[in-house]
Amino acid sequence: MAEVTAEEIDRINILNASILAMHRALQQLSPQPEHIIVDGNRFKPYIPQGGVIAVPHQTIVKGDGKYMSIAAASVLAKTHRDEYMLRLHEQYPQYGWDRNMGYPTAEHREAIRKYGITPYHRKTFRLLSDTCTDKVK
Repeated sequence: MAEVTAEEIDRINILNASILAMHRALQQLSPQPEHIIVDGNRFKPYIPQGGVIAVPHQTIVKGDGKYMSIAAASVLAKTHRDEYMLRLHEQYPQYGWDRNMGYPTAEHREAIRKYGITPYHRKTFRLLSDTCTDKVK
């Protein structure tokens, strides 16, 4: 598994952060893949560490419905994300991350109004109609 931080997402945007996370996950594989299939329509060439040639890749729109390996990767990513949100909930229970799993529900937005944001909130994502950039202590 590989992750990117909220700070990285804010700096490079969600699409580039997703691709970066995929590249980080690929770096952990041994042996390295000979071909990569990616769910969606965007990906940047992946060059293994120490390599000079990108691994061939193919993007597949709705690939999780066409390839079991993509579907399995999607399930693993979702499960990992949910576990991560539960760990954040232990640290910051006021945000209801055990129930919203990172989606900005009305309850979550109210907690942001009341407590501010954490280091785990994306600052470039419009969390409230008015900006709220104070971090929770």
